[in-house]
Amino acid sequence: MRAKVVSSLRRLAMANPFLTDLIFSVIVAGITVAFGFVLSGDAAELGYAQRPLDAVGVGLTLVTNLALAWRRRAPLTVLGICCATAIVLHAAGYDSRLNEAPPLLALYTVASRSRPLVSIPCALPVAVSWWHAAFLAPPAFTGMNIAQASLLIAVAWTFGNSTRMLVERNRRLGYLTERLHHEQDEKARRAVTEERVHIARELHDVVAHHMSVIVIQAGLARYVFASDPATARGALTTIADTGSEVMGEMRRLLSVLRIDADDEADGYDPAPGLQRLGPLVERVRSAGVPVQVSITGDVRPLPSGIDLCAYRVVQECLTNVLKHAGPATARVSLTYGAELELRVTDDGGGAAVKAKEGGHGLIGMRERVKLYKGTITAGAGPSGGFEVVVTLPLSSTEPDA
Repeated sequence: MRAKVVSSLRRLAMANPFLTDLIFSVIVAGITVAFGFVLSGDAAELGYAQRPLDAVGVGLTLVTNLALAWRRRAPLTVLGICCATAIVLHAAGYDSRLNEAPPLLALYTVASRSRPLVSIPCALPVAVSWWHAAFLAPPAFTGMNIAQASLLIAVAWTFGNSTRMLVERNRRLGYLTERLHHEQDEKARRAVTEERVHIARELHDVVAHHMSVIVIQAGLARYVFASDPATARGALTTIADTGSEVMGEMRRLLSVLRIDADDEADGYDPAPGLQRLGPLVERVRSAGVPVQVSITGDVRPLPSGIDLCAYRVVQECLTNVLKHAGPATARVSLTYGAELELRVTDDGGGAAVKAKEGGHGLIGMRERVKLYKGTITAGAGPSGGFEVVVTLPLSSTEPDA
């Protein structure tokens, strides 16, 4: 039952703060008036009052306490009213022990809503009200009353200022929390976009290379189908092998979009790397483009990301040779050291340069290389044709953010 009452009062306070303050001030006013009538019997004999509590005293007491209902809306005005009416009540000869709490509560409200530059001076009228009442009390208690008044005023201001700082801190934390959520949403959207670009780049590399080989081999098989059945069968075999490989890579790529997090294995081959450079070169050779490969330095395993990047660059370059260079010979050079230098050149016609610069393949290569803090240059070779030179640092395996 008590929990329900407390919960109801809490909801009421949150829904209508003014109504809560009004109820509180009415209760405090009633208690203060009742307390005044109880003390009025011997207040004059003890030296706290010169006249008993009457209608005027009750009116001043009600004004002092009921003004607290507006303390959230006009804290400075309420503070002034509480201090002024308390001083008037005491100066009129009524009990000096009455109406001392409202100025303290008003000071607390001011300190909780205003900066110290405003709230500290507001403690002065409260001190005047309390000290005035202390001097009207019996002389034996004057010093103790002044010390007590000063301590209570300091405590009221300290609690109010602490409340203000807590509110400001909570407001700041709320702002930072909202900003953090916004940044997390932006990061998530950016990650989705980057992943879409990554998937699109992978699809382009896989489809462009393998389909170029398939188209060329299909054309060759159709051309020699009647005159050279053996060559046609070899071309069809290459088409079948290339199709199987591209299907495997497509399944591996698309499985990332649907695999469960707790699956132990996806059942597909790992991402390709330079260890599959041989089959790649053989496919291009079978499509009619001679490819020469040279490797310098100590061959060693590469980080998976750099390994895939290097493979895709070679794959894209050889695909461009197939599609744009015409009759040409391609050369692939790998140099292992502190950096991996990859150079792909061809001696095809110069007209191929413009075609390559305008396509998505070169853009994809630049994005891949930049991701791993590498450099790439592409353009006409020194002796004609086209040349792509890529340098990938091997000292850091982390891609650029």
